[in-house]
Amino acid sequence: MTAADKITSVRIILAPIFFVVFYFDRFFATVLSQLVGYWRYWQVPALWIIFFIAQLSDMMDGMAARKRNETSDFGKFFDPFADTFIQVTLFYCFVMSGILPMIPFLLILYREFAILFVRNLMQKKGISMGARIGGKIKTISYIIAAILALLVFSLRFVTPVFVFFGLSAIHDRLIIFFSAAAPLAFWLALILALASFADYVIVYRKSVGVT
Repeated sequence: MTAADKITSVRIILAPIFFVVFYFDRFFATVLSQLVGYWRYWQVPALWIIFFIAQLSDMMDGMAARKRNETSDFGKFFDPFADTFIQVTLFYCFVMSGILPMIPFLLILYREFAILFVRNLMQKKGISMGARIGGKIKTISYIIAAILALLVFSLRFVTPVFVFFGLSAIHDRLIIFFSAAAPLAFWLALILALASFADYVIVYRKSVGVT
């Protein structure tokens, strides 16, 4: 593996770690019940740190590949695979927590499987296609939706802290705003994801001479 591929693999490692931290209070309820004060809120900063590192690795692997001239066909497949791995994990957590709706999650999941199928078809034809502008826009929309959903989760998780400091009114307004914004961003991400998929299909059809 190249240096860029090793950076990419960070997202695959972080995906299950995010899942465990997200559901830590359910997996280890007995342990948490013994904690005193506000120590239990470590989950919130931990999730943000994991999320930030994952997104940072997505930027750094491309920079490393270009700087070291290590762009490869393997990397072109491995990078989007790692993206999907972490994105699906994030969305699953938020959907199961009731923050994001199920229908767009299923459609996004189907889209990601379909993209893998199209990429395999292109590989069999000897066609190697890197990231498209539509795919990059889709990724940005995924990140925005995930950030909004993580904000909702964080606000829900630290509700007692706001109550303790007498900030319940501000907390409630923030919850209402982000709880509405996150699903809307998720639906928009779905639309952009489907548009990106259509772009890949068009490129594939042109590459094999189908009009």
